[in-house]
Amino acid sequence: MAGGVVLVLGLVVVLTLAATGAFRSDRPTLFGPVAGEDPEASKPPLARLCPPASEDPPPGGEQPSPVDGPRITDRDSGISYLRLGSPWQLWDQGSWGQGTLGVDFGTGYYFVTETYSGGDYLASVLSGKVPATVGDSLSLNLPCAGRQVAEDVRRAYYPQPNVKKQTRDEQVLVGGRPAWVSTFHLSFEANGLEARGEQVAVVLVDVGRPDAAVLYISIPDTHRQYNPEIDRVIASIQPA
Repeated sequence: MAGGVVLVLGLVVVLTLAATGAFRSDRPTLFGPVAGEDPEASKPPLARLCPPASEDPPPGGEQPSPVDGPRITDRDSGISYLRLGSPWQLWDQGSWGQGTLGVDFGTGYYFVTETYSGGDYLASVLSGKVPATVGDSLSLNLPCAGRQVAEDVRRAYYPQPNVKKQTRDEQVLVGGRPAWVSTFHLSFEANGLEARGEQVAVVLVDVGRPDAAVLYISIPDTHRQYNPEIDRVIASIQPA
């Protein structure tokens, strides 16, 4: 009989604890058969911000035929593009990896437009890549990813605050590959810097890899005579 009483009392205690929430936990739900990290945490930042597109987006308009001339081939990112002549010189500044999305620029060309207290200020045409999907997946949400990369560049490479005026934001085909083109003008100020603005282009290209190719073009307002070259370079993009 004593054993029965203990059993009944134990059952009452268990039911009471369950009713009062003593078995509940404020910890997030664990994933998988064994406790582990949220699988979202292992995704690259861009893949977390831009889930795969629910359907295939429209292909977009075809860019004009590529412009003839010498080219830069960036096999690491998967694209090639027009190489402009003097005063542009081949990129020799190492890899740029600022921003939060993991965009890595390491190929292209540039020239110094002015030197001020913050160092050399540049006009640039640079290519790189950004992890955009997960594993072997090739599903890329171009509208979301293209806008995220453009915003990341704006926040990482320019004085803050700045004012953005969008001039182009659309899906196109470049070299037969789906791409998102974003062009905009930024207005800003920095101590000692003559330039008060810059024309910027960011092109995200789906090259059929987990990493997307990125082409970044920047022309300070002090050298706006080079602005027409932006469209020529974008139109010249080809898969490498």
